[in-house]
Formats: sequence, structure tokens, C-alpha cells
Amino acid sequence: MACGSQPRPESEKGGADGLALPPFHEAEIKSQMPYHYTTEWRRRSGRRSPFPGQIVNTFEFHRFRFHFRARDPVRFPAGKSANVVRGAFGLLLRDNAPAAYARLFQPRAPEGSHMPSGLADWPRPFVFRAAHLDGQTIPAGGDFFFDVHVFDVRRPALPHFRMAFEALADAGMGPRRGRAILERTGQLDLAGSARAVADQPLAPCVVSLDPDPEPAERVRLRFLTPTELKTGGGVSERPEFPILFGRLRDRLSTLRALYGAGPLDIDFRGMGERAGSVRLERSALEWETVERLSSRTGQVHPIGGFTGEAEYAGQLAEFLPWLRAARWVGVGRQTVWGKGDVRVVGSTTSVGPATPP
Repeated sequence: MACGSQPRPESEKGGADGLALPPFHEAEIKSQMPYHYTTEWRRRSGRRSPFPGQIVNTFEFHRFRFHFRARDPVRFPAGKSANVVRGAFGLLLRDNAPAAYARLFQPRAPEGSHMPSGLADWPRPFVFRAAHLDGQTIPAGGDFFFDVHVFDVRRPALPHFRMAFEALADAGMGPRRGRAILERTGQLDLAGSARAVADQPLAPCVVSLDPDPEPAERVRLRFLTPTELKTGGGVSERPEFPILFGRLRDRLSTLRALYGAGPLDIDFRGMGERAGSVRLERSALEWETVERLSSRTGQVHPIGGFTGEAEYAGQLAEFLPWLRAARWVGVGRQTVWGKGDVRVVGSTTSVGPATPP
């Protein structure tokens, strides 16, 4: 199904049949969680996969773009544009739509799910994409936009996003509280083509997670926004492939299990073992130090990470679709702020000398 074509009827939204799925605490690295999802799904539903008789290796999400016109100059601090938007959005949503705030900012497992300690919190079902505004000052009368990717395809909450962004624009955004007007909302497909939407979203975008049909033995990634990958209780200094893929695999499978069509029926363990044979051949990375001030607690929190490029060599065909999906969901810590935006910028079938960027 092409994304953004038409709304889906209620009977087709979600594939969980009302089953409460087990949660995942995104701040912890618990590689057994994807196995838990799949095992729990099979135990409760009596099925082998969410779709009887077939394996569906896809990921669905909505891609919304919000267009504004500045009434005053609107300034976005360097490295903090998404944080500016996210913080104000959360406050306005909390004050005006507390139920939606709880669902989007404090998602938790249903009561009575009896999950292990530390697994009651769910990852938030959205990310911001506003890095193109970093360090920009939009003059009065100028246009600007930012994107939101929403992973809860059952309840994408578009009216709540529109309401909060209208209020944010009217109250003013950025450190100087520049006012703006929300002019229109669009829904984008994977290629970036947009169609106007109001409160009812169109059909979601669908990306395949099936292996590429052609072999790939080298891939170059660009870490477009600061990225932090947790491992062994700390932060990895280098984006070694098993760590990168493990975090991405768990994030995609978790989001799909909790908010989409249900758990993926894939060989988690085998893919992890094969990822271990992929080598980090070259990297040109820089660490960006960025901090944010919490308006709620007054505490300063780091939101930096590494940016730049890394090149990997190995048998990569089965991993390429997952790496491409990283641009939509992010990977690592603090993805809601737009961190961990990773792009595939090149792949080849040869393990010879790398092609220059």
C-alpha cells in the first residue's frame, strides 16, 4: 500500500486484536525483549505471527509536516531546534489535553500486565525532525516547517499535534518567543510528496524490512544528527555494527509491537550473530556537545553525540532495509529530540577500496 493514499477503515487499523503487548524500557539495553514480544504474542494469540499464514516484515508510520509563517523573527538555537519545539509542545499538550499528553509523553504498559521491574515504560511513539532549523533565524513574514514522525498507526493523534502547534505558534517559540501562524499541515510519503490533511490522516507509509535481493558488501552511513549508542551500561565511543544494528533492531521491533501491526516474526538471535561479522572499516566522526535546560526541573541535560560518517564491510543485504529505516525512527538515546537520524549514503557489492564520499 502506498503511504498517504487514503485513510484505512477502523477494522484494518492495528493487528493486535486487543491484546495487551509487553512493554520495553528504551533507556535500558535488554536484548531479550524482542524474544519476549514474539513469545508473548504467540502465547496469547495462539498464532505464529500477527498475520496468519504469512510473515510480514514491514514497518508503518505517519510522516506529518507542519508549515508556519513567522509573525515576528523566530530564532532556533544551534543544535536545539527540535528540543525547543518538543519542550513547548509537551507543556501545551499537558495543560490542554492531559490524556493525550499521558499517551504521547508518558506511555506505559496497561494495568495488570505484571511486567518485570523497569519494563513498565514504553518508548514514545513519535520523533521530531527539525535539524534543518538549527541556528536559523526566520524573519517576520518568512516561512518554515518541521516534521513529526508518528509510530502509533492505530491512534496517530494528529488533531492533538495540530492543536498544540497552533497554540505554540500563537504563544511564540524559541528563546525570544517569536510568534507565528500554523498555515497548513501536510502528510508526506517516503519520497517527500505531500498532501494536505486536517484531523484524519491518510494511510501510513510502509517500509519493507525484508533483505535486499542484491548482495551488498559495503555500506556508508551518515550520522546526520548527534547519536549516542548505549552498551554495557555506558555509551559506545564508536558505532560498531553489532551495537548499532542491535539498538535499531530492538527499536523497530518494539515500536511495531506496541503501536503497529504487532511483533515481527524474525530470527532475532541469528541476525544478531550475523551482525557480529560486519566490520567497521572507516569512520570520520566528531563529538558535538549540546546541552538543554529543563524548564520543569531547572537541570541541565546533555543532548549531544557523534556526527559524521562510518563505513562498514560484510554481508549487508539483510541489514540494509533496517539501516534505511533509521532515518524515520532514529536510533540510540533521546530520539524524540531528533537525535540518531542516520542515512544510508552509499552501498556497493565489492569489499575493495571505498568509494570516496
